[in-house]
Amino acid sequence: MKLHMLILGLCSASALAFAAHAESITIATVNNGDMVRMQKLTDDFTSKNPDIQLNWVTLEENVLRERVTTDIATKGGQYDVMTIGTYEVPIWAKQNWLLPLDNLGADYDASDIIPAIAGGLSVDGKLFAAPFYGESSFVMYRKDLMEKAGLQMPDAPTWEFIRQAADKMTDRANGVNGVCLRGKAGWGENMAFLTAMSNSYGARWFDEKWVPQFDQPEWKNTLQSYVDLMKADGPEGASSNGFNENLALFQQGKCGMWIDATVAASFVSDPKNSTVADKVGYALAPDNGLGKRGNWLWAWSLAVPAGTQKAEAAQKFVSWATSKAYLELVASKEGWANVPPGTRSSLYNNPEYQKAAPFAKMTLDSINAADPTKPTVKPVPYVGVQFVAIPEFQGLGTTVGQLFSAALAGQMSVDDALKQAQDAATSTMKEGGYIQ
Repeated sequence: MKLHMLILGLCSASALAFAAHAESITIATVNNGDMVRMQKLTDDFTSKNPDIQLNWVTLEENVLRERVTTDIATKGGQYDVMTIGTYEVPIWAKQNWLLPLDNLGADYDASDIIPAIAGGLSVDGKLFAAPFYGESSFVMYRKDLMEKAGLQMPDAPTWEFIRQAADKMTDRANGVNGVCLRGKAGWGENMAFLTAMSNSYGARWFDEKWVPQFDQPEWKNTLQSYVDLMKADGPEGASSNGFNENLALFQQGKCGMWIDATVAASFVSDPKNSTVADKVGYALAPDNGLGKRGNWLWAWSLAVPAGTQKAEAAQKFVSWATSKAYLELVASKEGWANVPPGTRSSLYNNPEYQKAAPFAKMTLDSINAADPTKPTVKPVPYVGVQFVAIPEFQGLGTTVGQLFSAALAGQMSVDDALKQAQDAATSTMKEGGYIQ
C-alpha cells in the first residue's frame, strides 16, 4: 500500500514538474469556419508537442484587427501567434514588428506555397507570415440561367459580357437579379470589390508621387459602370449587402451571377446549404482588355510578433497549422472539399482535391492572375491588389467606401462621391506627409 502511494506521489510530482516546464503560447485568431475547425483539431499538435500548451483568443474580424494592431504597435506581448491578412504583413514587417519565419522545420516545404500568395506575405524575399488559407475573386454564375439567356460564359469574360448577361438574366417577376455585387461600406467590403474592379478599368488610388486619382476618368468609368449595372440588374437594398448577404442571396437562387471571393465556391456548391449547388459554373473575374482583371488577392495568415518570448514554440505551431500534413488531417476528418484552399500548389495537383472541388482550377488561375507588386495598369508606389499597403488605408478606405455606398443607394451622385473621395484622400495624404 505504501509502495503504491509512493508511486502515485512520484507520478503526481513528475506531472507537476512537467506542467511547470510546459510552455504556453497564446494565439489570436478570427472566428471564421476554417479557424474554428483548426482549434478542434489541435490535439494532433499537442500530442506531437506535449511541452507546448495552447491558449486561444478567438475574435470577430474587426475586433481582432483592432486588438492585434494595438498589441503589436505598443509591443504589448499579449500574443505569440497572430492571425493577420495580406494587408498588414508588408507594413508590419517593414516596421520590424514581425519575426521572419525562418524556423518552420526541414519538411515544411515553403517553396510549395503558391507564388502569388507567398509574394504577398514576403518582404525582401523573406516570408513573414504563413498562409492558412488564400483567396482571389471570380465569377460564380448559374449555368441554367445562362443557357436560358442563350449565352455561354467564357472562361475569361469582359465587363461588357457581364453587363449583357446580367440584363438578359434579370427576372424581377421571379425574384432573380442578374448580378449580385458588394455594396456594404468598408475597406474590406465594397472597396475590396471596387478597387479590384478599378484595376481592370485602368484606375489607381494614387500616382507614383502619391497624388490621389479619384478625379481621373478611369475612376469615373469604374464607379459609373458599377452603379449603372447594380441599378439595372442588382438586388434591392444592394448598398447594405456584403459578402455574407450576397452569399445568402446566391444560395437561395436570387442571383444570376456573383463576383466575389473564391473561398465562397465551397459554400455555393454545397447541397446542404445551397439550392443551386448543382447549377454553378465559374469564370475568371472580368477585364477590359487592358491587361488587368478585376480580381483581388488575400490570405488569412499566421505570424509571430517580434515581442514574443516564445518564438520557437510559436513557429512550431505556425508550421503545423499551415503544413501539407494539416491539409491531409482536415481531409481525413471533413473531406477534401473542406480543406483550407489557396495556399499550396501541391493541393491543386492532388487528383482527390480536383475531384472533390470542381472550382479548384479556376481558383488557382484567379490567384495566379493577381500580382500585389504590380496591381494596376499604370505604375504605382504601393503594393496590394484590393488595398493599398499603407497604415492610413484602413481609415481612408472605409471613408471612401461610405461615399461609394451612398452613391449606389442614390443618396449622392457619382460625381459628388468621387469629388469627396478625392478631397478625403488628399487631406489624408497631406496629414501623412506623402504630399505637400
